[in-house]
Amino acid sequence: MRLLIWTIYGLLAAGATTMIYPFLLMLSGSTKSSVDSPTSNMIPLFMLNEVDLYRKYVEALFNEHLEVTKNVYQSSSASFRTLELPSNPKPGLVATWSDFLNETELPPYTYAIGHIEAPVTRGVLPSHLRAFKQQMIDRFDDDIMAMNLVMKTDFVSWNAFALRREEYQQRRNKVLDAPFNQAQNKFKAEQPLEDRYYFSIEGFYRNQYLKSQYTIDIAAYNLEHDTRHESWLQVHLDRRLPMGSGRTDLERQDWQDFVRTIVSLLWLRMDVDTAPLYKEYIAKKYGDIAELNLSYDTRYTSFEQVPFPTACPSKGAGASDWETFLQGWEDDSGTLYQAPAEALYIHSVDFLFRDHLQERYYSLQKLNDDLGLAATDWLEVLPPQQDWHYQAFREKTTELRWEFLTRNFITVIDYLALHGRGIYNTFVYCTLAVLSALIINPVAAYALSRYKPPSAYKVLLFLMLTMAFPPMVTQIPIFLMLREFALLNTFWALILPGLANGYSIFLLKGFFDSLPRELYESAQIDGAGEFRIFWQITMSLSQPILAVIALQAFTAAYSNFIMALLICQDENMWTLMPWLYQLQQRSGEGVIFASLIVAALPTFVIFVFAQNVIMRGIVVPVEK
Repeated sequence: MRLLIWTIYGLLAAGATTMIYPFLLMLSGSTKSSVDSPTSNMIPLFMLNEVDLYRKYVEALFNEHLEVTKNVYQSSSASFRTLELPSNPKPGLVATWSDFLNETELPPYTYAIGHIEAPVTRGVLPSHLRAFKQQMIDRFDDDIMAMNLVMKTDFVSWNAFALRREEYQQRRNKVLDAPFNQAQNKFKAEQPLEDRYYFSIEGFYRNQYLKSQYTIDIAAYNLEHDTRHESWLQVHLDRRLPMGSGRTDLERQDWQDFVRTIVSLLWLRMDVDTAPLYKEYIAKKYGDIAELNLSYDTRYTSFEQVPFPTACPSKGAGASDWETFLQGWEDDSGTLYQAPAEALYIHSVDFLFRDHLQERYYSLQKLNDDLGLAATDWLEVLPPQQDWHYQAFREKTTELRWEFLTRNFITVIDYLALHGRGIYNTFVYCTLAVLSALIINPVAAYALSRYKPPSAYKVLLFLMLTMAFPPMVTQIPIFLMLREFALLNTFWALILPGLANGYSIFLLKGFFDSLPRELYESAQIDGAGEFRIFWQITMSLSQPILAVIALQAFTAAYSNFIMALLICQDENMWTLMPWLYQLQQRSGEGVIFASLIVAALPTFVIFVFAQNVIMRGIVVPVEK
């Protein structure tokens, strides 16, 4: 007997152990993003390994945009999964970079902030997106229509609220000046500097322009340019047209093509000496100052009064004329008007930082001595953004782990809390389902057990036969009946189809039959009425089986998806399951796992509260 008991315990323990593994896999999966989606571990790798946490951090910081990451970090990593920790951090250069950022007021287009978008992971709400969304909710008193009116947006709901990562490197990228973009700029300016990344035009030139022209093999570039670079990191972007000994015509052609047609106009400037040629071009293009005034909405009396913009105007005909002059414009006679290449220069964060270093250290030798560098040219010194971010990463690893553990769950809860009346409808539906199950089924079972009609077994057989038809078969006639009674999109439509359950009545009748008849006889002798016998004796002694019935009714109502969606097609009547299904359709693996866990929690909580009653009825004899 002891051997049998221990064998049973062993089998139960083995069964419980086999359930732990998939459960932990689901918990671990609920923390996933794109960078760790291929892994399957019971404990998330970023909780144990600094490298995995760093990769997840960089992925979130750059809003899952690998190309910008490669540009900023001067990296050649094929994905975030292969990104490594900085091998030789330069704390002195990082400190100088921090000083430069604190002392220099850079315009909003020079940087973007992380944690606002996750296009590859899909569906997740990163921390800064949540913060900005909450800021808008508070500002407009949770009224999305009021926000749309003021901000000139068209979000259909708060769940559709989104931010798009900014990218101002290519010519096609424009700075928007809508109220929503202004609010976004104000928000990102308020965030910590370490949550920013500054666009590197040199990285863009090298990784996305030159490599697209000459492949990723530096040997191909060397062959075309007659150079001897050992790696792509030795290829730099000059501020002005490359001149002097050792520079080739092809290098100059690359620089001109990049400046005139590829890079965003935000980063370009023209020397003031170009003004006469520019005004000559303007005069030739418009012919009459009145035509220019009409296009520019100005009142100049001559072309000499037209100011020369060293930087491209932000919008309007002036911006178009500036870009056309940069690329070149021919008049009817074939004369080309084009900004001279020697008058063009790049005004990027990379060069502004180098200017800051030259003002502070005067010479390259002093820079190397003070900061522990080995640069042979100022072009070799770039903003140490990877080291800077790594330093910030080391200071907030605990905060990052908590964010990555919880953000998918926050996403699910935020979606459910702001989407329709899903939580309210589910609460009402489950409450009514449990109450009706604890009233209708016990009354029917009590009648069959107490009075034992001749047709009791036929009735039971009929009730059991209803279990032979799956819900997919019965939902069509149920839908038609509810439609005829005009009950669709109501709580009645949800409750009535499951009001009586054949299996529950069968279980209750069997339990009621086991109760001693002497109790009923004693109660009748004492003058108890039928309702009192039913309520104080039968129902009181049947708490274990009633707990089972209640748990079954709750589970059936809470997990009802197909019927809830079919008979309540109005979104205002949807329960949680249809909303969760909608969320899963547009979300990645991590959010899906998190939604499954969130969906399972109410059932688990109900079982925890009901299990004591169930186990007490099994272990403790009813007649005690």
